[in-house]
Amino acid sequence: MKLNIVPAGTGVTWVRLGIKTFWQQPLAMSGLFLMFMALLSIASLIPFVGPALALALLPAATLGLMAATREAAKGKFPMPSVLISAFRAGGQRPKAMLVLGGLYAVGFLVLMGISALVDGGQFAKLYLVGGKITEELVTQSSFQWAMWVTLALYTPLSMLFWHAPALVHWHGVEPVKSLFFSGMACMRNWAALSVFGLTWVGVFVVAMLAVTTVAALVGNPAFAAAAMFPVALIMMAMFFTSLYFTFRDSFTSTDDAASADELPAGEPPAG
Repeated sequence: MKLNIVPAGTGVTWVRLGIKTFWQQPLAMSGLFLMFMALLSIASLIPFVGPALALALLPAATLGLMAATREAAKGKFPMPSVLISAFRAGGQRPKAMLVLGGLYAVGFLVLMGISALVDGGQFAKLYLVGGKITEELVTQSSFQWAMWVTLALYTPLSMLFWHAPALVHWHGVEPVKSLFFSGMACMRNWAALSVFGLTWVGVFVVAMLAVTTVAALVGNPAFAAAAMFPVALIMMAMFFTSLYFTFRDSFTSTDDAASADELPAGEPPAG
């Protein structure tokens, strides 16, 4: 496995490929994204352990969407079973993915614990358990500081896990090593990932402006309220579809391992 350093403009290409691939199989990709969201939501409802379990399942579920993207990019219709690709693999990979999920859950909960030191746990409780969002709460300086601390700490955490599930699944990298390689890839390709993120922000803003413009033209404000949610879901599904391409272009398999693009969905390389 070799790390590729890509130009900054590749970030735009990743966004374009994500959107294009989504619309090649829009029903499948949107349906799988809804299943992805439902799986994590149901897991989070389990008493006591729900939020931690949902966090632990996130890397495997994200890998499932990446595997679905690879299928769609090949012109195939990804089936629902692709979401559990991480647990259909042979050897030690399912166990390794569970370990990776546990590491993510621990890392995120530690992050929330640090934010709790800032505001007494109000932001962490709202994020993990839910509750009523009030103007009084969100205007508190301690709550706002906790939110910014969480965002600042989540950035390096997301870098560590950005490519990790794919590295574990398709390259057989050990969980801890996958975090190192993922972090290195994100740092070396920071320009492309920055362009990728900014481009997606622009796409989201344009989509929301389009909805509000149409609502204004038809003179029906309720249209904007009704359309915002499904449009946001489609945008999020396209975003997750684009994640596979950030991984595909950041790593190249060496001669002793098969390329991820040469393998059927859910099947890791040998060795």
